[in-house]
Amino acid sequence: MNRLFHFPLSPFCRKVRLSLAEKKIEVELIEERYWEKTAEFLRRNPAGKVPILRLDGKTLTESAAICEYIEERYPAPPLMPKDPDGRFEVRRLVSWFDDKFHNEVTSKLLYERVNKKISGEGYPDSRNVKAGAKAVKYHLDYMGWLLDMRRWLAGDTMTLADFAAAAHLSALDYISDVDWDRNANVREWYSKIKSRPAFRSILADQVPGFPPPPHYADLDF
Repeated sequence: MNRLFHFPLSPFCRKVRLSLAEKKIEVELIEERYWEKTAEFLRRNPAGKVPILRLDGKTLTESAAICEYIEERYPAPPLMPKDPDGRFEVRRLVSWFDDKFHNEVTSKLLYERVNKKISGEGYPDSRNVKAGAKAVKYHLDYMGWLLDMRRWLAGDTMTLADFAAAAHLSALDYISDVDWDRNANVREWYSKIKSRPAFRSILADQVPGFPPPPHYADLDF
């Protein structure tokens, strides 16, 4: 049985879940309290991070590497372009969201508001929350600029770049930290990707003590 050790609001786990679901690869989801760093968990991944994917008898770690492995092992439907320029742009944007967006926004909003409480690390740092709330506006504007020129973030077809962005934004939307009225292009893009069957399990997530807002699972907002 294929298994994904994950945390529901982790954008890195969500990106892998979306890739698996889009390619109709069935996995058993096992919630991992990664901050407890149990011996069993560290045996699976000494880096102490999720996601961890058990697929085809292999144990895979690091979300970007996992998604590329899935793409090469299960190429249909494709989430990477065939041409080198297109693949570069997808990888650039995946890195943008998993590095820059994560450090400037996700870690300062989601991690401060939710992860600290769940892991017992204390209360949110208001300075980080304020910085994250300011930074997310810049990123939404950048996405809107990209979508002025393209149907999807990296080009004319949906790719892993869209899943990387949607993974972060959906996790933030769970705690109502995205202003969907800021940019019509981004709102339309998210509505399209949110309506895909691959998104169903994401929208069904529930984190005890943190109920999602009513619009979270509404495909029409």
